[in-house]
Amino acid sequence: MSRYQRFFVPGGTYFFTVVACHRRPILTTACGRQFLREAIRTVRTTHPFELFATVLLADHWHLVMELPPEDADYSLRLRRIKSEFTGSWLAAGLPEAVVTPSQRKRGERGVWQPRFWEHTVRDEEDLERCVDYIHWNPRKHQCVNRISDYQWSTFHRFVAEGQYEIGRGGTLPTSLKDTEEDWGEP
Repeated sequence: MSRYQRFFVPGGTYFFTVVACHRRPILTTACGRQFLREAIRTVRTTHPFELFATVLLADHWHLVMELPPEDADYSLRLRRIKSEFTGSWLAAGLPEAVVTPSQRKRGERGVWQPRFWEHTVRDEEDLERCVDYIHWNPRKHQCVNRISDYQWSTFHRFVAEGQYEIGRGGTLPTSLKDTEEDWGEP
């Protein structure tokens, strides 16, 4: 039995990796993008949060979420986003992966892997590292040669805000060198 404990910091900032069931490449499809966008919008109306940085790859999603002061319930938000997405996916008649009878009994569907990987952001340097990893991820997975060529991330927002140069991303960011973090990816 795992002894992993999550940290819950009111008003905290967190990095997450959320993965499609059996790593199926469903998230960057037109429906996948639309349903995720709608799920985020829906959940934010009742459970506000700031989506500080994000990248959507075919089979997984990385994000940095900032919670409002006095609120530490990121699990609720991710559970609701996954549930809203799943409802839309299944209502559209799109296929789900096979799940075992015991998974089905627990109410799990074959759209998302159960749970998620979480990292509590400790400080500004850690936040920079998490955001760099998010924007570097399409390059890491060889989806593009330069991160500026990838369309489903907040990279271009960071460029517009003056945080990054547009040509950034041909080489591993300095903040990620010498890190042994697995970021919730195999």
